[in-house]
Amino acid sequence: MKILHIMAGKGQGGAETYSTDVMLSLHKSGIDQTIVMSSEAPRYEEMKKAGLRLRTAPLALPIRPLQKMLLKNLIAREKPHIIHCWMRRAASLLPTRHDAKAVIGWFGGYYDPKHFGGCEHFVGVTPDIVKHMRDNGVDQTHAHYIPTFPDIETLPPVDRNALATPKDTKVFLTLSRLHPKKGLDTFLKALAQIPDAYAWLAGDGPLRNELEQLAKAEGVMDRVRFLGWRTDRAALLRAADVCVLPSRYEPFGTVILEAWAAGTPFVACKSAGPAATVEDDVNGLLVEIDDIAGLANAMRRATRDEELRRRMVAQGYTAYIKSFTREAVTRQWIQFYQGLIRA
Repeated sequence: MKILHIMAGKGQGGAETYSTDVMLSLHKSGIDQTIVMSSEAPRYEEMKKAGLRLRTAPLALPIRPLQKMLLKNLIAREKPHIIHCWMRRAASLLPTRHDAKAVIGWFGGYYDPKHFGGCEHFVGVTPDIVKHMRDNGVDQTHAHYIPTFPDIETLPPVDRNALATPKDTKVFLTLSRLHPKKGLDTFLKALAQIPDAYAWLAGDGPLRNELEQLAKAEGVMDRVRFLGWRTDRAALLRAADVCVLPSRYEPFGTVILEAWAAGTPFVACKSAGPAATVEDDVNGLLVEIDDIAGLANAMRRATRDEELRRRMVAQGYTAYIKSFTREAVTRQWIQFYQGLIRA
């Protein structure tokens, strides 16, 4: 069984992180893979060091005819059984003629299947995304559900002193791109209602300067740490008191699973992913999108109510172990690939 993965982006979002984690996990399971990607991708060196077979191509540049020709030649040379397109840009570069037995399009959100031309099977990260596929014309036998899994590194909690944060203060952590969809403005405004608490924002994006200005305007800049893109997410989670996901738009949110696996209480706004995954007041707390007062109240509860904290941690870890471990999800991918080849 030989898989050819196409990764056309070079960003540092959740989709890029998860797709790389899947390939690394499949590699450890002995799956024969070729990955077509940009040498500028954030985890290119990590994948190269791990021994994956990489083929570089300028897939993130606006030179589509050249990209399609390069992919056509690569596919002809590699002769994969399955082509796996991660996100719609990868699918858009797929040549019309090839000898692969099946082509997969991966959905990390509510995309239009029409933009995945050439893909025959579609994988969504939530049951609701799979329903969206079917509602938009995908045959039910070609729409599949495989969840994400968190990459939980075995690192101790980060040293708060290294992040200029007092040991005895409450710390709220966000793990996301600094993008309007992520609701980090709501988060900073909620923080302003919780005196003495600190915030760690782990991630990069176009709103960095704007969020810094907002933190100054809200009078919380001295309690906010902009950490940039981090690879020690679990270490940050273990050092924080609460993980917060204030997104306006979040199809799933692997950060939910990361918090559950790390044993960190979790608070989120009711975007699609958290609303479908988190059981309110059981394994997390949910509030309405853009509800500043509601978010601040939930953040306070998650630090002060010890019984609630214990319940959220225990129930979150139970949910993680049941359905979202790396081993369980990797088995699903392998079985899915094998089923396509047998069909």
